[in-house]
Amino acid sequence: MKKILIILIMFSFFTKTVAGDNGTAYDYEFNSINGDLIKLNQYKGKVIVVVNVASRCGYTPQYEDLQSLWSKYKDKNLVVLGIPTNNFRQEPGNNKQIKDFCEINFGITFPMSEKTDVIGSNSHPFYQWARKDYGIGAIPKWNFHKIIIGKNGKVVETFSSITNPSSKKFTKTIENLIKS
Repeated sequence: MKKILIILIMFSFFTKTVAGDNGTAYDYEFNSINGDLIKLNQYKGKVIVVVNVASRCGYTPQYEDLQSLWSKYKDKNLVVLGIPTNNFRQEPGNNKQIKDFCEINFGITFPMSEKTDVIGSNSHPFYQWARKDYGIGAIPKWNFHKIIIGKNGKVVETFSSITNPSSKKFTKTIENLIKS
C-alpha cells in the first residue's frame, strides 16, 4: 500500500499540466478602474497582454510603450490590459488617482482594472489560473510583469519587468501571435 501511495504522489508531482486542463483566460473577468466589468471572453480570438502596473515604480515609464503598443496593434487583434497593484508597495493611490495619473502622464486609453492583488493567497483568480496554466513564470516578481495570452485563451509567454514592450523580442512575439 505504501508503494502505491508513493508512486501516486511521485506521479502527481512530476506530471506537467496539459493545456486545456485548467480552462482559459476567457473564464475570468476584472472590475475595471471605471467601475465596469472587463470580461476576458469579449477578447476571444485576440492576443491579450496582461501587465501588472504601478505609478511609483522604476519601470513606470513603460506605460508609454504599452500605450504605443496598444495604439499600433489594437485594430490588429491585440488587447493591452493594465492591472494596477500595490503588492510591491509602489501603487498607494486609489482607483481615481491611478486613472488620473495614467491619463495625465501617459495618455493611457487601454483597459485597466481596479487595483488588484496579483500575488499571494489573495491574488486575483486570473493570476492563480495563469500560474496553473503556465507555471511559476506567470507569477509577477515585480511591477510591469507581462503575461501574453494567445488567441486560444492560454498563456503563451511571459516577460519580466526588465523587458520593455518596445523591445524587438517583445514586439516580434506580439507580431507573430497576431499573424498566427
